[in-house]
Amino acid sequence: MRWRGRRQSSNIEDRRSLGGARGGLGGGGGGLLRLLPIAFRFLGFKGTVILLACIGAYGFITGNLGGLLSVLGLQPETAVRQSSAPFHESAQEKELVEFVAVILADTEETWSALFQKHGKTYKPPHLVLFKDSVDSACGMAQSAMGPFYCPSDQKVYIDLGFYDQLKNRFKAPGDFAQAYVIAHEVGHHIQTLLGISQQVHAARRKLGEVDGNKLSVKQELQADCFAGVWAYHADSARQLLEEGDVEEGLAAASAIGDDTLQKQSRGYVTPDSFTHGSSTQRVKWFKIGLRGGDIASCNTFRN
Repeated sequence: MRWRGRRQSSNIEDRRSLGGARGGLGGGGGGLLRLLPIAFRFLGFKGTVILLACIGAYGFITGNLGGLLSVLGLQPETAVRQSSAPFHESAQEKELVEFVAVILADTEETWSALFQKHGKTYKPPHLVLFKDSVDSACGMAQSAMGPFYCPSDQKVYIDLGFYDQLKNRFKAPGDFAQAYVIAHEVGHHIQTLLGISQQVHAARRKLGEVDGNKLSVKQELQADCFAGVWAYHADSARQLLEEGDVEEGLAAASAIGDDTLQKQSRGYVTPDSFTHGSSTQRVKWFKIGLRGGDIASCNTFRN
């Protein structure tokens, strides 16, 4: 990607030096998220990703995680408060922070122009950098859950260590693969600004688990499509992409499909438990957004 020397967003909150203490298990969203280290300890990174796929990792963080842990034979334990080691930023991390700031700035330019075109004003999200764990308006979150968007405070959260996981565990290297992750989370912010997230959340409360999962898939696929919309306009207006970038993005979309993750984790697939979409679906909708940059083409709820 041609990102060096471009404008960096000022909407970055760097909390990496703060670390994150793990508190006791409480109720509500925070209590659910505090159980994640337990799952990670027993299931490992990939197993935790699958577990999170069952409860919806990116948007509204919901689901009976305590009950799910019991089904898996894991009993909640009292979380131990831990202090983080002093944070020291390496040259590689500094460059990665600059990259993230540039990509966030580019999403701001794209979505501001698209909103203005439709007579609306775009309010960009803040992006929070954290290490190990972070306290969000959606609860206490651990790095094991990966990047996420919290609609309650309209912020994107990411531990930059996830990019190592993306490259080494998910086999999806490249700067555009990293940009896709940010663009997907910003896609959830677009859904919040347009009222889509609120409608999905309200509808899911009236549905059973299987139908609720299907609705979650539609929401996630739309965020993938919105990521494609951003990529189209970033390249058309500012020639951000280089040869091979699109392939990197498609590889990332495919690598985190529910079916791919489930096969890797347990060797078989249960489509009724999908909450983010199959690899084929994620690639398809990213391509749809990328094809013409049309927001209207991202209506994954049509059928």
